[in-house]
Amino acid sequence: MSERKVMTVLNGKTVTPPPIWLMRQAGRYLPEYRETRKSAGSFLDLCYNPELASEVTLQPIRRFGLDAAILFSDILVIPDALHRNVSFSEGKGPAMDPIDVSGIEKLDASDVMAHLSPVFETVSRLRSTLPDETTLLGFCGAPWTVATYMIAGHGTPDQAPARLFGYQEPAAMEKLLAFLADVSADYLVQQIDAGADAVQIFDSWAGVLGEKEFAEYAIRPVARIIASVRARRPSAKIIAFAKGAGYLLKDYRRKTGADAIGLDWSVPLSFARDLQKEGPVQGNLDPMLMVAGGVALQDGIDAVLQALGQGPLIFNLGHGITPQADPENVTRLVQRVRTVGGAG
Repeated sequence: MSERKVMTVLNGKTVTPPPIWLMRQAGRYLPEYRETRKSAGSFLDLCYNPELASEVTLQPIRRFGLDAAILFSDILVIPDALHRNVSFSEGKGPAMDPIDVSGIEKLDASDVMAHLSPVFETVSRLRSTLPDETTLLGFCGAPWTVATYMIAGHGTPDQAPARLFGYQEPAAMEKLLAFLADVSADYLVQQIDAGADAVQIFDSWAGVLGEKEFAEYAIRPVARIIASVRARRPSAKIIAFAKGAGYLLKDYRRKTGADAIGLDWSVPLSFARDLQKEGPVQGNLDPMLMVAGGVALQDGIDAVLQALGQGPLIFNLGHGITPQADPENVTRLVQRVRTVGGAG
């Protein structure tokens, strides 16, 4: 079997040049994605259509030859499977029925995995279709981030409704996060069993939390997921990405048990280097550089490689590609990482 370079890094080894994949690499910046999306119906229909979800997952692999493919889905398929009436509208983002204390009491996970069976079929299709050397990543949303949407019923600028709920209803918040952690762990185990080589946990809203709340809402539920997955699949490799967590990442790996930690673009490279001493890191180029291109893009790539290229690194963006990104800049990015990153 060909070497899957992302897996080599997740095992703690340094690969030169570092492997590269990009968050939201399958998405609206690609014309072929937009074409497929038109034929899918709703966004959730696309997530639950194994043929089309596989196709859009493969598009950036065909175009750019990236080292990993990440399952095309969404973090909100979990609340959708919990019958929260999830919908997505262009320009407005996700919406669902907001949950309250009584709704949390009534949550029932009994048919969640059956609802998500098309996702597992997509994973299985992908593993049999992808080039042997390409790592297949599954994922889920972290309980805190998923809970923020469930509580507000939509995205908000600073997730104030969920933060307020946590202060006013701490027992219900703890129950919701534990419930979501357990469902998410089952979801990840089934993705691994379907063929995912590794999985990532996305905590996109970790950055709005204070220190105490970060420990309770971001660390504890993610640690619960990882412990549950590892109890059943001891060799599972798990990346945890707590966007905006800054200095709170200092002991995030140790406290969650993650194999690698994803870094957003605001993490200073000197701090990233310290975090890398304890194990693999992933990141952390500013996604705006995929829009800007030119010298700014080259300098950004070179700075990440210079700071982190001598240790276990998975090169990535510090968050997802934006729809405004130029696909040609992705081509330039991959070429430069593989040229400059191999020159050390």
